[in-house]
Amino acid sequence: MSNVLIFGAGQVAEVFAGYLGRAGHIVEAHVVDIEHWKPNTWVGAAPVVPFEQVGKVTFTPPQDYSFLVGMSFKGLNKPRAEKYQAMIDRGFAPVSFVHRMVGNSATKIGQGSFVMDLNVIQDGVRIGENCILWSGNHVGHHTKIGNNVFIASHAVIGGACEIGDNCFIGVNATIRDNVKIGPRCVIGAGALILSDCEADGVYSPGGTERSRVPSHRLRSI
Repeated sequence: MSNVLIFGAGQVAEVFAGYLGRAGHIVEAHVVDIEHWKPNTWVGAAPVVPFEQVGKVTFTPPQDYSFLVGMSFKGLNKPRAEKYQAMIDRGFAPVSFVHRMVGNSATKIGQGSFVMDLNVIQDGVRIGENCILWSGNHVGHHTKIGNNVFIASHAVIGGACEIGDNCFIGVNATIRDNVKIGPRCVIGAGALILSDCEADGVYSPGGTERSRVPSHRLRSI
């Protein structure tokens, strides 16, 4: 168990704090840039503090604390990557979190990554640094996931895939085996990927269109 600082004070950070607290970790504070900081603000039981002070005025020495970046995939995960490096440069060490309902021990998970419950991760998988795997995904054997990757819930990634740095994979996306996804790709919710994707690509199947028949005219529901 450890004393953890979470960079971020939004919904992702709040979810992180809940998981960490239930696992017995102590969330000491939520860290934000000073332009987003307001005095006397809290996320749950932890105060929100400006990054400009941590490791200098507060939470010293940095070696006594670990950190995670609890931010969304906005900006193709670039802001998450920047805050991750900024905390390391300040002297804090990243910690990984893997929920107890995740297998298996053969998986290699990089520092600063957060893996939620009910992820099925098969043998030979490698997960990079500062990744987020939301709950309920399947990651096939010998797949390699780069750094700063965000995978939303219920994605299916086949065996021996490669996911490049800073990618986002949306809810219910499916990637067949042996596919390579280049860096900074966006794989939208429900997308079906059957072949390699070049860097910076966006793959979205589009949403379900509204029916012309209103709900009150349905004979049964």
